[in-house]
Amino acid sequence: MSDGILLIDKPEGFTSFDVIAKLRGMSRIKRIGHTGTLDPMATGVLPCLFGTAARLCDIMPIDDKIYRAKVQFGIATDTQDITGTVLSKSDLKVTLDMLNEILPRFRGEIEQKPPMYSAVQVNGKRLYDLAREGIEVERPSRKITVFSLELLDFDGEANTAEFEVKCSKGTYIRTIFHDIGEVLGCGAALTALRRISANGYTADQCITMDDAQRFTDDGTLLSHLLPVHTAFAHLPKLEVGEWQGRMLSNGVPLSLKKLGKLDPVSYTIWYNGNFLGVGTVFEEEQCMRLKRF
Repeated sequence: MSDGILLIDKPEGFTSFDVIAKLRGMSRIKRIGHTGTLDPMATGVLPCLFGTAARLCDIMPIDDKIYRAKVQFGIATDTQDITGTVLSKSDLKVTLDMLNEILPRFRGEIEQKPPMYSAVQVNGKRLYDLAREGIEVERPSRKITVFSLELLDFDGEANTAEFEVKCSKGTYIRTIFHDIGEVLGCGAALTALRRISANGYTADQCITMDDAQRFTDDGTLLSHLLPVHTAFAHLPKLEVGEWQGRMLSNGVPLSLKKLGKLDPVSYTIWYNGNFLGVGTVFEEEQCMRLKRF
């Protein structure tokens, strides 16, 4: 099987593209994508999409992510993490009361301005390319959702803290804490970041790059690909007959009269134990259409 999802625990110091490039070399498969960039400093869950699974890049049905973040208060950098150039320092000591007062502002739906050191494009140029030239440009803020932001550990003497953040796709974790530092008046920078869950997959399901190399050496790497249907495990399952499966697979919408009473949601569609794709019910048209992967 050369189509599927390989869950990699990205190591520190690697870009997400570094991981993809190495996997292309290991597997001899060119068509590999991923579901969301991790900064080089960050570690954790990076779902890598092989072959036809690459179609999932921008349409993963679950795009929430969970992170563990370590933060140093009293410092601000140009990259918003400890790898950057220090822009300012402060002797202000953060307290638990200060944090408890400020954190609610950063939960729920909020506006976030992408950092200059990011892959966002403005007028056709990547922000990080402009940042490396010393150019800062105005960039529009975007709406993100922080489902939870919880304090896990706090050291008032060291002026450090650890948090768990559950958020929507496109959220910059380092920017959340940079903005918190600005509101507190002392600055803040990430010192470590680990993604423990992405797109419904967790860190304990991942293999390391060392594992991937070992599996490559013994010829078993592709046997560790998860089937595409695992990305849709949260959807209800619908078994169809041979004729229905053939029609749907050929792009023919099926009348709901031929499928029976269905809720207006999406389903994983199966025939004879084989995953055909995701069928979506269109109430107004009273039909179902299939998207194949």
